[in-house]
Amino acid sequence: MADITVKRFDEMESALGGLFVRARAELGVRAFGLQVIDLPAGFEGYPEHTHQDSSSDATSHGQEEVYVPLEGDGTLIAGDERFELSPGMAVRVGPAQTRKIVPANGRLRLLAIGGVRGKPYEAVPFSELDAGETSGKPSAS
Repeated sequence: MADITVKRFDEMESALGGLFVRARAELGVRAFGLQVIDLPAGFEGYPEHTHQDSSSDATSHGQEEVYVPLEGDGTLIAGDERFELSPGMAVRVGPAQTRKIVPANGRLRLLAIGGVRGKPYEAVPFSELDAGETSGKPSAS
């Protein structure tokens, strides 16, 4: 039997009212963080944050992330700079870099991939199945 897991995003467990799809846990991935972030048109609630390993909250795990827009357009705000997002591209964000994502006129669906340089992957508890709705913020964990 093939060692393969196949699932559609809409069949996967989500959290934060559907904004965060637990793709990594649903697929059984253990080597790196992998989530889908679904932001509806006009959504301004994606928090400005870093993943710098300097505090005890769920997003401070030292991960660098890659965002791959799958559907829709938006803007990644990193400090004083703005980067337009659209399908067919990828953007890497270092762990200490502040980031905030804002969708354009329609829904923005992103694949978020993350890991910590030089360290074995450790899933953040919020990214696990049945972890609930309020245990953390969106991240690739």
